[in-house]
Amino acid sequence: MPALVQLNATTSQIFTGISRSPVPVLLPFDTAAYLEARWRDASESALLARFQADFRAADLFDAGPAGFDAVFSLEPGAGDGLPHRIFAKPVEVQITGSLLTYDLNDPPGGKGEPVRSLAAQFPDLRRFIREGYVRYAFTRFGIPYVVSIQCLDSVAKPKRLACREAYPIAERFLKALRVAGGLPSRPRMDIAPEIVERPSLASPDFTYRPPGDIISRSGSHKQSGRVDFTAYSQIRFPLEKAPAFAHSQSLGLRKSDRLDEPASGPTSYPWQDNFCEARSFGVGQCASGFGHQGQDMRPAPCPAHNEGPEHCDPKQRPVVAVRDAVLIRAPKQQAATLQINTRNEHIRFRYMHMDPSIMDTDGVLSGRHVEEGEKIGVVSNYLDRPNGTTRHLHFDVQVFTRDGWLWVNPYVTLVSAYERLIGGRGREVGPHGIPVAADLAHALPDDINRLDLEEGGEN
Repeated sequence: MPALVQLNATTSQIFTGISRSPVPVLLPFDTAAYLEARWRDASESALLARFQADFRAADLFDAGPAGFDAVFSLEPGAGDGLPHRIFAKPVEVQITGSLLTYDLNDPPGGKGEPVRSLAAQFPDLRRFIREGYVRYAFTRFGIPYVVSIQCLDSVAKPKRLACREAYPIAERFLKALRVAGGLPSRPRMDIAPEIVERPSLASPDFTYRPPGDIISRSGSHKQSGRVDFTAYSQIRFPLEKAPAFAHSQSLGLRKSDRLDEPASGPTSYPWQDNFCEARSFGVGQCASGFGHQGQDMRPAPCPAHNEGPEHCDPKQRPVVAVRDAVLIRAPKQQAATLQINTRNEHIRFRYMHMDPSIMDTDGVLSGRHVEEGEKIGVVSNYLDRPNGTTRHLHFDVQVFTRDGWLWVNPYVTLVSAYERLIGGRGREVGPHGIPVAADLAHALPDDINRLDLEEGGEN
């Protein structure tokens, strides 16, 4: 403890809030060499990359009751022994250490291969590729840590890193890891299962199809959806106002439905899940191993007579923060992620298709803290370029597991959030609007909600 207190006093000047981490913080930072250089009056701003294995100053560092998360970047051409190909942008490396791990029903989980060059430093290290990231998972101080880099599990592309190209970057990062602060791991604390709130009164309008009931044959290899009755968190609905509608934005739409102001189709009840809709993205929770990763939704069309103080601009429909959170987003990225780090949650919520240039101007960038209900953008149609998709919001959820951050179905989480927004309980219906016998269960099952806080324990 005294050594960690001293470390925190030094490194908190660089990694704000590091002493809040309830686990030892591992970062690619050589504190001893850094202090020696400061003692010699060297310029601090010029030193950071030298003492971070050539990684630039942290793009994000966030610590809280669950653990810590950090993002570092390596500039193209930085350092030796790395791929010679020139990348279009810096390579981001993420690291998380957490007291809390979500225990999912996850058949692909726990697999991987050892890395001989790192075996002495990390005896239980596993390297594997999951959901578009190469991941290195290991245990230290009884705590799970995961280092990851987004990559392609295929041949390299001009602007995308192949996973094999990411190996030396991740391993450079791992070799440089040192304890930079934090606290000794805490003893186990029992957390009671949490039940999200539902209104008692029924909504006269809101209906939804069952979880996992995606459009017929729309999953990869024509597989069905993921039946998941879990509300992973109690959140505010991500669109500012009701009514709002959750549907597929790429399948089963008429030509008229693709306009900014459709009259039917994706802006009507009942809602429908599209978490496992066919995409090329890895999603371990879907039967085929591939899926959409999240849920698409739209606000209602502006009314036909649209004048006066309540004028509705179809291109300015607000998107809001679902919780008090810290942002994760680099400049020019189209995705904005909110991270929650509390005593009983370590969870992320990602928004996609808002205009990157507007988000840059508005300061929607890594490290910014936002409050629940705060506007962070507007519903748009950006997908690697303006007008790249229909005007809608993609929303998804990731939880931290021993394999790192994995996508889970947000559908029930959004159904329960929408019920609170409209103040009425929805009604689950079948294919032809016929009510189903069983009501939607919102209580989190013990095997998912009960999180392991014991040093070295198994979930």
